[in-house]
Amino acid sequence: MSDYILNKDYFIAVIEDLIEMAEEKKEYFIQLDSAIGDGDHGMNLSIGFREVSKNLEEWKSEDINTIFKNAGTALLDKVGGAAGPLYGGFFMKFGLPVKGKDEVTFDEFIEMMESGVAIIEKRGKAVVGDATMVDTLRPAVDAMKKAYHDDGCSPKEAMKIAMEVGAQGSDSTVPLVAKKGRAMRLGERAIGHRDPGSASSAAMLEIFYKHMP
Repeated sequence: MSDYILNKDYFIAVIEDLIEMAEEKKEYFIQLDSAIGDGDHGMNLSIGFREVSKNLEEWKSEDINTIFKNAGTALLDKVGGAAGPLYGGFFMKFGLPVKGKDEVTFDEFIEMMESGVAIIEKRGKAVVGDATMVDTLRPAVDAMKKAYHDDGCSPKEAMKIAMEVGAQGSDSTVPLVAKKGRAMRLGERAIGHRDPGSASSAAMLEIFYKHMP
């Protein structure tokens, strides 16, 4: 398993699919957010990833860290609401563990994921159970790490488990009382609604899995 490598082409393919996903699921995310927030999650992601799309071609010559740092900066600069600081922070921190590299091991990929999720937890001051994207991402990354390190799963199997656990995490936000963001003001009226950030981050995990060799 130690010779498993994810190269720069993999990460570029992930970003290209994230750009498409932000457009394809824009109305769905708007619908989710309109029920419990101000309805801007889908539009904000669309605006942010359109900016990434404009510049991605010229970033492709950079190392993995710089590509994600540039993507994160674009999201921070262009996106309002919670999506900008959270997704922007995720991407800016995501590449840091592999600064200067054009390919990474799966252990390094796990470290990248952990770095990105940690900044979301810190910026959002959120934990599992608060009905946020943390409900998707934290269990997913923990499950991926366990599957690979403890259970002997292959990298792709471990990422599939992460994707499945992340989807379950998003489902888990439906019956919760939101404890963060605008949805928090609804109290029990937020029950029955999926957190939009949990949905978009679950979609992101699907893309990371889809492109894994």
